Formats: sequence, structure tokens, C-alpha cells
Amino acid sequence: MRRPGLSSRVRVLGLAAGLWAAFALHGGTAGAQVMESERHGFRLVTLAEGLEHPWSMAFLPDGAILVTERPGRLRVVRDGVLDPAPVAGTPRVAARGQGGLLDVLPDPDFARNRLIYLSYAGPGDGGSGTEVARARLGDGGLEGLSRILAVARKSGGGRHFGSRLAFGADGMLYVTAGERGSPDRAQDLTDMAGSILRIAPDGSVPPDNPFVGQAGVNPWIYSYGHRNPQGLTRHPATGEIWAVEHGPRGGDELNRIEPGVNYGWPIITHGRAYSGFSIGEGKAKPGMAQPVAFWVPSISPSGMAFYDGDAFPRWRNNLFIGALSGQALVRLEVEGTRVVYEERLLHSLDERIRDVRQGPDGLIYLLTDSPDGALLRLEPLG
Repeated sequence: MRRPGLSSRVRVLGLAAGLWAAFALHGGTAGAQVMESERHGFRLVTLAEGLEHPWSMAFLPDGAILVTERPGRLRVVRDGVLDPAPVAGTPRVAARGQGGLLDVLPDPDFARNRLIYLSYAGPGDGGSGTEVARARLGDGGLEGLSRILAVARKSGGGRHFGSRLAFGADGMLYVTAGERGSPDRAQDLTDMAGSILRIAPDGSVPPDNPFVGQAGVNPWIYSYGHRNPQGLTRHPATGEIWAVEHGPRGGDELNRIEPGVNYGWPIITHGRAYSGFSIGEGKAKPGMAQPVAFWVPSISPSGMAFYDGDAFPRWRNNLFIGALSGQALVRLEVEGTRVVYEERLLHSLDERIRDVRQGPDGLIYLLTDSPDGALLRLEPLG
């Protein structure tokens, strides 16, 4: 592979209580809670409730927000009101365990072509697997739905679909695919599972993908050795692709994704098996990348976003990550490829944070993962 590991990294452990964010709840009115963090005071506002296990959100030019619900529905929130009827025409999904309708992403040229991309657990012979479809959003629902990518080897169970989507600065679509609970698939270069895939918007293979032309290697693979990457974003300044993935018992990772690189799972990991025993060959091995940061114990990272807006100037260039088992919004101060500080917000809500996005208004939006999930917004005070 291109290099054995990242030249610098920070070991971010599950922080002791003294390193958790100073966080005070002062109360709130009209559905808003006023809070203080280390860098900013803010209001936490509930925009919509009654969402069933919401997984992802996307902002449209007219101000509407698309939200996926894992059972298979695509919803629309307009001016803080949830449309009662789901969007028609979504793909058939395998809504089992962690599977279902997952990410949603508008095309970079959505204002002209009205295209959106959906990732989901698609049913098939042998079980289900990560798939991506593209459709046009019309007045009556989705039109011209077409599957553009599918992990060909379906498997049983409802674990580790990955399924985050992000467009790169190169115009290509990056897709995370979990290893479906079968760790060895992440090291099998004939298999899309356990990889980050890079595809053209129509689903074809970009000719500059790192393994194009190599016999016995799936050409859609961009990087591999991933367990269950549920967060993916593009750095707004550098254009780099960053990802977070779930470890086993500990060992959740933050990685800067590079072409052709092996990120190690299950040969190396900073976590342990759920039984408590060690996994693989240790924590490091030549030819396998080390994470930028990792967490022990696990926080179960999901959606993520770099912040570059104006509403929270002292959070600019910070990375925000939703934590599921950690029940927090994790704020990381990043310098180059190093994490230099971590703060955890919103842990007093007792909610699993599934997705984090910066809106076009420069505010931060969140989804909580529960049978009665909510769309929330962080707004600055003053």
C-alpha cells in the first residue's frame, strides 16, 4: 500500500469525567434549551419530532430538509413542519437491525437536475447488502429510480452496512460499505464489503481509482480494511475525505481516507472482541494505516461534519461527530492531520446522535436515533 500509516496521530481515549465538556443547562422556553459549552453559548431548538429512527438529512435549495427514516421512508421538513406524507417512490429496503433506508445526498448540481442519491440495505439472494440508488425528485415523488451500485455478495443478519455518502471535490461519489459482521471481508479485495468505494455519479468506475486494471481486485474499491464506517465527510478547505467507523469493544476510529490504503481491520485494531479477547495481530502493522484518533471505550460514531460557517466563529474548522452509545455531540479541534482537543456536548440529553450536518444558514443540525426521533438545531446566543 502507499504507506504504512499516518505520520502523526492522537490517541483519543474515552475521556475521564474531568475532560468532558463544561456543560450547563440554564433552561429554555418555546422548545429551546439554552446551553453553555467551552467555546460558545447556544440554544438547542427542536424543529421536528415523531421521526422513526431517522438516519440522515439533506438540505434543498428551497429551504426544505429531506430526512430518511430507517424503516424505509423519505420525509420532508418545511419551515419546521414535518410533511405528513412520505415521499413516494423510494427503493425497497431490508429494514432489519441496522439496515433500512440510510443516507440521502443531493447531487452537487441539484438545482438544475433535481437528482438525489440514497443508500440503503438492499434485499437479494442470500440476505441483504449495501446499495445506492439515484432518482429525480419531482412534485409527486421520486422519478426514474435506478440502482447504481450494489455490494454483490448479500449476507444474512442486520449489521454493519456503513452506507454514508459524500461527494468529493473531484465530483466523484464516495460510499462506505461495512463488512456485514464478517471481518475477513474487509481484507478481501474481490469484495466491496469493508471498504470505501469511489464511483462516478452514474455508478461507473472512475478510471483513476487505485485498483483499476489489477486482476482479482474490485475496481470500485478506494480504500479497505474498514469495519463499519458510518460517518463520511469532505474537508471544506483541503478537499480530503474523512471517515469514522465503529470498532468492536473499543477502537472506534477517525481516519483520513487515502487511495489504495489498507486501514487494517481485522488484522490490527485498538479494540478488543466483545468477549474481552484480543483481535488479530495487535494495534499496528507495516503497510496498514493508523487512525488519526481512536476511542476506548467506544462512542459508536455516526454522522460527521467539518464546520466552516459564520454563526459559531470559535468552532470554525472543528469536526463534529454524532455519538450513539456515547450519547453526545463530539467536537474535535483539528490541526492538519492531528486532533488536539476533544469536547463532548449534549450528553445530558440522554439521546443517541445519529447525524450531524452544517446547514446552508451556517447552523448545526442533528438527528436523534430513536423510535420517536427528532431534528434539532444549534443556534448561537445573541
